[in-house]
Amino acid sequence: MDVVGPARSAVASGSLFGLAYGDAFGKPTEFMTVAEIETRYGPGGPRDLPGNPALVTDDTQMALAVGWALHDAPDATPEALEPLLRARFLDWAASPDNNRAPGMTCLRACGELAKGGPWQAATVAGSKGCGANMRVTPVGLVPGYDLDTLAGVAQLQAGLTHGHPTALAASELTAYAVRVLCDGAALADLPDLLRRRAIGQRAVYRDDWLGWLWQRPGIGSPAEFVARGWDECLDALHRLDVALSRPDDGGDPCLATGEGWIAEEALATALLCALRHPGDPVAALARAATTSGDSDSIAALTGAFLGAAGGLAIFPAGWLDRIEYADQLAALGVTWD
Repeated sequence: MDVVGPARSAVASGSLFGLAYGDAFGKPTEFMTVAEIETRYGPGGPRDLPGNPALVTDDTQMALAVGWALHDAPDATPEALEPLLRARFLDWAASPDNNRAPGMTCLRACGELAKGGPWQAATVAGSKGCGANMRVTPVGLVPGYDLDTLAGVAQLQAGLTHGHPTALAASELTAYAVRVLCDGAALADLPDLLRRRAIGQRAVYRDDWLGWLWQRPGIGSPAEFVARGWDECLDALHRLDVALSRPDDGGDPCLATGEGWIAEEALATALLCALRHPGDPVAALARAATTSGDSDSIAALTGAFLGAAGGLAIFPAGWLDRIEYADQLAALGVTWD
């Protein structure tokens, strides 16, 4: 696909800033009910960045960790990327700024990664939490990656902390969504494109990137392991299709596609928010933040998708200098022109 609309640097920056904007929108609402959110912010939820600077969560912090690891890698191989990802994750885990209610899976896995053993032994094997894909956006923005490389990198960065096959598949789909949007795909076409990708990859185990991660009690082959993840993602995409086939009732998107604490639900619910408000990014972020689930991760992915589709200019200009980590977001966006 050829890029249409904004220049590549504009969509890369748009996706990164969109992720951070959504993260900031959802940060104060994450553990509130929808009724509580609307009591505080009014019908429809928040409509502006909170604070100056508007603070983000571990979602943006870890997305930046992934982004800088990709930026610093001499080439896109597991041998080059794994130590860089590990080092960035450990820096994040030890940072005094890691005080934003980080996910326990990431913290536990980082504790094991710090011991220096194989990452496959450090990961939390049974976790498919959204920490796997709330940080994967940068993988979809690197213009030099072919789709096999994109898939391997997306799954590797997920697997360092979240070893469940659905975490791997959902991370690949999230990165793939960002890529095809940057390359000019229409937002409305995403559900079908993701479904086709999931079906096509259902039996593909990326041994060169994942090694022996698949070896679990009761799992007979790498293909059997990875198929479980793709099937759960296809189930989530089916729920998205059902939701989109019905009129929008204006209610909590989590009721249709899940609360977003797990990776495939974060992907599906973020897509639902973006597709309900394709021409109004502020409304889309507000909708994602006005949810009963993992509001910051849902809103972060919503913003990443909208920014990849429309570029930085779709968001209010006054937000650019108010978001935390604006300098790093801008630097990575320019790098991936």
